[in-house]
Amino acid sequence: MLFATTAGTGHFGPMVPVARACVEAGHEVRVAAPESFANHVARAGLEHVPFDDVPQEVMGPVFARLPSMTPEEANATVVRDVFGRLDAQAAWPRVQELVDAWAPDVVLREPCEFGSLAAAVRSGVPHVEMAIGLGSLQQWAGQALVDPLGELDGVTGLDDGSCAAAMSSAPVLSQVPPSLDVLDHGPGTSDGAVQDVPRVTRYRDGAARSGSGKVPSGWGDPDLPLVYVTFGSVTAGFDALSSVFRLSLDALADLPVRVFLTTGHAGDPETLRPWPDNAHVERWWPQDDVMPLASAVVGHGGFGTMMSALIAGVPQVLVPLFAFDQEVNARRIEEVGAGLRLGGRHEAMPELAGALTRVLGDTAIRSRAGALAEEIAALPDASAIVGTVEAIAVGG
Repeated sequence: MLFATTAGTGHFGPMVPVARACVEAGHEVRVAAPESFANHVARAGLEHVPFDDVPQEVMGPVFARLPSMTPEEANATVVRDVFGRLDAQAAWPRVQELVDAWAPDVVLREPCEFGSLAAAVRSGVPHVEMAIGLGSLQQWAGQALVDPLGELDGVTGLDDGSCAAAMSSAPVLSQVPPSLDVLDHGPGTSDGAVQDVPRVTRYRDGAARSGSGKVPSGWGDPDLPLVYVTFGSVTAGFDALSSVFRLSLDALADLPVRVFLTTGHAGDPETLRPWPDNAHVERWWPQDDVMPLASAVVGHGGFGTMMSALIAGVPQVLVPLFAFDQEVNARRIEEVGAGLRLGGRHEAMPELAGALTRVLGDTAIRSRAGALAEEIAALPDASAIVGTVEAIAVGG
């Protein structure tokens, strides 16, 4: 079984429990991912098969433009130009070599990795999409990818429309609970109407969240609520957005809470000193250790952190920063009553203390977050869907 991912922890994370479950069931599993992502795959205990990264001199200028764009423009650029063109065309040659040489029975790809999609189509290998977002976002992305996937068809020698058709018909595995997942029903339809995403099998990743939790000791008042603040793994690398870390610490400094902030590997906690008396900062910390102790999460609406908080039943305050998927996630969390959304990117920081105070004190928000956690807990464990993957592999 070949799993394929781009170099994003939020993209790879939903794949890990299924990949591990397949290994435990006795299957041979490999993970195709960029060379730069090797350590992340190794930490998951899985076998990494590398493919090429896009050269920094090509990718860097694209990402440098994102903070100056609207969220809609930024996400269209990332989906269309980064994932659909640059990443896909860099990945495909070595992924195709792997598929030809190893002959996997099935390819399981996250929705932004298209080199493996082309390889699977060319080789006639069944393939599965592993969701990293809401159904409405995937629907929107499909529209944005028409031209890039057409180019990928040409690069890989496929008939025009092959990759787009394969993507739109692939079975989907998703951790998103049904009540959170919606599709865009178009003009004139009721807001928030729930329509289950087609072709989807839902599962949960609950095993890793069974611990009692752990954070660094020796700071703040341990009797106060713990607030976990994270803006993802790459935000600190954007000069135009990196101030969000200092601004959030300052905004929460006078609240009766303990603030645990992580910068991601692109950031340096030492640059944020002096830390407020109620705060502690790390570059990285396992979310599975934080969530059991957290009373609230402050984040940017990234899928991985959003789902970790939902699984733990923790209410959220979300400040979308640089991509449209963050906006979609934040709006949906607010719509279902499990948290609040603040607009305006880092300029929303003056509103953060008030929003967090409301989330911590509003029993309805906390109750709704708890109800979503119960809904997720009722989904089949990742090990229970190995049979689904096996059936797809043999054409069932």
